[in-house]
Amino acid sequence: MAEFALIQRYFAGLSAPGKDVLLGVGDDCALLQPPPGRQLAMTMDTLIAGRHFLVDADPLSLGHKSLAVNLSDLAAMGAEPAWALLSLSLPKIDSGWLQDFVQGFKTLAERFGVRLVGGDTCQGGLSISVQLTGFLEADHAMLRSNARPGDLVYVTGALGDAALALRLLRAGEDPGALRQRLETPQPRVTEGRALAAAGVRCCIDLSDGLVGDLGHVCQRSQCAARIQVDRLPLSPAMASHVRATGDLDLALAGGDDYELCFTLPAAARQRVEKLPFPCTCIGEMLPGQGVTLVREDGGSLPLPSAWEHFST
Repeated sequence: MAEFALIQRYFAGLSAPGKDVLLGVGDDCALLQPPPGRQLAMTMDTLIAGRHFLVDADPLSLGHKSLAVNLSDLAAMGAEPAWALLSLSLPKIDSGWLQDFVQGFKTLAERFGVRLVGGDTCQGGLSISVQLTGFLEADHAMLRSNARPGDLVYVTGALGDAALALRLLRAGEDPGALRQRLETPQPRVTEGRALAAAGVRCCIDLSDGLVGDLGHVCQRSQCAARIQVDRLPLSPAMASHVRATGDLDLALAGGDDYELCFTLPAAARQRVEKLPFPCTCIGEMLPGQGVTLVREDGGSLPLPSAWEHFST
């Protein structure tokens, strides 16, 4: 099957015309019409076999995750997802693999109203790049630079499950239900939209681990963060791991959580804590710089290394 036949067979059906999509898959460019009075939020992520996912990863889950990691970025800005571009490099054309990949991508795209409007396919090592655009009300973006000393620090969901699943898989053990947290993360788009509507103006998604991503907030906002590690929200499996090993590094720096970390003034906490999803206050922003970790008894913990490309 040649490139253009592949596109027509597997991807053209993911592009539907509408008020904002004048022309989708099938031409040199898509023609798009943003809604009046709204800003565009754009993001892009690349997933490479052996680096971001296991080489034998389930293609259904991989289709889901390739879109989910981008949706998580839009969630952190409080944006409404809209248009996707997909660049797919494949060693060979495998019809069964492609059908499952497209189904995983399509199911999540339909859930959040995303339409595929173009992209590229080529032969090479397995690599997936998705560029995603969303709509945002003017002056409602949640920015890393908007934290202030005195703000409280919150996270949605639970931390460390994906990293624990990966560790178990690499050790030849069955991670059970934790594998879903690694391979099919659930982007917090609805939560991000709700936080922005509630007045939150500083947020980041946790793709590279709490201490690393919160460190980006500290740097951009020119202040410090103090995290109470005893408050970290942990699943029963992660809590059992911590009790057995005393090791919190997976929850603090493991990555692939795709939860949201956000800050807000203490006076506004009731607005957020009434929202219909779990979020946990884990610390506060302070004058200074960097992230520090403390226990309830006042003791401090060393800062684990955060994930960063080209660091090894």
